[in-house]
Amino acid sequence: MISLNSIIFNGMDATRIDVQVQLASGLSNPEFNIIGLADRAVKESAERIRNVISALNLNLPPRRLTVNLSPADVEKNGSHFDLPILCGILCTLGMLPAEKLSRYIILGEIGLDGAIVRTDGVLPAAVWAHKNNMGIICPAPQGGEAALSGHTDILAPAHVLELINHFSGAAPLPQPTVSKIEQSQIKSPGDFAEVYGQESAKRALEIAAAGGHAMLMVGPPGSGKTMLASRLSTILPEMTADEILETSVIYSIAGQLGDKSLITNRPFRAIHHTASPVSLAGGGSNAKPGEISLAHNGVLFLDELPEFDRATLEILRQPMESGKITISRAKRNATYPARFQLIAAMNPCPCGNLGNAALSCSRAPRCAEAYQNKISGPLLDRIDLHVDVDAVNPWDMKSKSDTPVETSAQIRARVVAARARQIARQGKINALLDGAELTAAAPLSDELTEFLNNAAEKMSMSARGYNRIKRIARTIADLRGAENIEISDIAEALSYRPIGRGKYGVK
Repeated sequence: MISLNSIIFNGMDATRIDVQVQLASGLSNPEFNIIGLADRAVKESAERIRNVISALNLNLPPRRLTVNLSPADVEKNGSHFDLPILCGILCTLGMLPAEKLSRYIILGEIGLDGAIVRTDGVLPAAVWAHKNNMGIICPAPQGGEAALSGHTDILAPAHVLELINHFSGAAPLPQPTVSKIEQSQIKSPGDFAEVYGQESAKRALEIAAAGGHAMLMVGPPGSGKTMLASRLSTILPEMTADEILETSVIYSIAGQLGDKSLITNRPFRAIHHTASPVSLAGGGSNAKPGEISLAHNGVLFLDELPEFDRATLEILRQPMESGKITISRAKRNATYPARFQLIAAMNPCPCGNLGNAALSCSRAPRCAEAYQNKISGPLLDRIDLHVDVDAVNPWDMKSKSDTPVETSAQIRARVVAARARQIARQGKINALLDGAELTAAAPLSDELTEFLNNAAEKMSMSARGYNRIKRIARTIADLRGAENIEISDIAEALSYRPIGRGKYGVK
């Protein structure tokens, strides 16, 4: 019996799969069976491999060929089992050395002509192999992706014959390398210097960026909500090395990692309101990550928030608190990280002109109340910053066109400095503080406690909302470079929380 290694992922957790190949006597015709809780894509490997063996001018012996994927109680899915199964068969035929191959994690799909084509999950497989002192064999187009893990024992053949020639010594495969970490290319969304007016919204976005807080912008069409949100990425700090690798692993599992590139820019996932629950949370037969995991360490932007299906929006509640999402299916559960920063925007009513006597419809304000009630109170309570975004008067834009406006680089410098204070003080950003951590990072004097308690009572604030005010006040103080929170910090934080009904009916 030949025993080789492959891998599967259950969320971010990897499981090594023992690919056992055995030839048994007793038949006049070849028989090929794959067992071990394999799905349809894995079972179809048999037909692809038969064609490859024929293309190599080889013949299966007239014996029973059994492939067992162990452990047998774990569901196996994906076409990446083609290559390890084929390698196991070639080992039984004496074409490949089983002892040497047993030191590798092997994955790759096989074409009918023997070409080894792309598959998902090469980067996390390389990371796992590196940690467990094993090499990795993967498709040639993804050799650079595997090298991004820092691993140096990588074989990346383009064809099965290249793998045979490598181990025979006829033509050794070169070691894939990455001369530099190529950054994911994202078109620049613009600069805050291009935004005139909207000072309150820009201030709120700066606070959101500094502390990682969720934010909701409400205003009429054309007021600049989407433009402002898209520029948030220009003031966010660069990703750390750990964040880069973790985010890139998620994209690799999802099959969205480009050749020889890591996700070095913070993700900005703008989701259309027709998105389904599965596309947002993740799932499908392979339990792939959804948009909230693809936004991990970055921004999830939901425009036209009330237009989303309510059940879809409610999915956000649990990961916003825990920073992870668990996808439950009949045969498996998969957990992915989902520490995203939610930025949402909405019109105040279906026509968007609430408050404008000349343009609002005859059903105002009743239509606005029904429109805004599509968003549940618990979800709104999890959004730290609520900001009204008024339409900008064209005459004001002209009069201010010669006035210097802060650039994204200037705002980003303050954001980076504020985050550095948070990491030095508590090891994480303020949005992630809770319980004793928040008490230690944001101590309040008796005077400040009384001020906040009175405000919370008048605003009928929940315990969650109370703690969010403290987090926001802590971030505002960090932007000032202050060690202690002052009453002005709490007052500004309170201005961003819902209280009754505001100008556009949301607060």
